Amino acid sequence: MTHPEEFTDTDPRAMEVWLELLRQMPAGEKLAVVLSGAQFVLQLYEMGVRRMHPQASDQEVLLRVAARHLPRELMIRAYGWDPENDQPG
Repeated sequence: MTHPEEFTDTDPRAMEVWLELLRQMPAGEKLAVVLSGAQFVLQLYEMGVRRMHPQASDQEVLLRVAARHLPRELMIRAYGWDPENDQPG
């Protein structure tokens, strides 16, 4: 079995163990792992925004985090903010 390129540094035996653990995991647990990972990524985004913009309000942080994973057009339509202008309203 060949693995995706991002896993080429993983020992194939370790990859098989990991995949087998995933196969045995109940669907609810798999979903919980995915949601936990997504929450972790959003927390990393927030930390980065707060480091780059220490004076930003919570609302500005929310907008800047959203802009990191939503298309520009959706940001404008949903939040009325153009990330390319760099100054949330």
